[in-house]
Amino acid sequence: MAMVPEMSLEFASGDKVVVEDLGLACHYRVPTFIRGLVGTVERYCGRYPNPEAIAYGDRKAPPIELYRLKFRQKDVWPDYAGAADDLLFIEVYRHWLRAAPQPS
Repeated sequence: MAMVPEMSLEFASGDKVVVEDLGLACHYRVPTFIRGLVGTVERYCGRYPNPEAIAYGDRKAPPIELYRLKFRQKDVWPDYAGAADDLLFIEVYRHWLRAAPQPS
């Protein structure tokens, strides 16, 4: 049996990422309320068919990486009245993410 080479992931647990606002007016899978925000990669979930491509009948598109991100609720909704450490977890596909700028 042939060995499959280990895939190199772009993001690792703990990495800070920005959820892109791709300006798509199509069948997207990223809620508008997290676009443009910085989140933290909680974990890599695996490679899956792109649901945006499937929605348009493209079942041959290559699978893409899916990451679970976490956000502080207060960063998502500034008027959030809950505890400061309350978190929101959400899965986002790779093509919606870019590395967050490093603090200087």
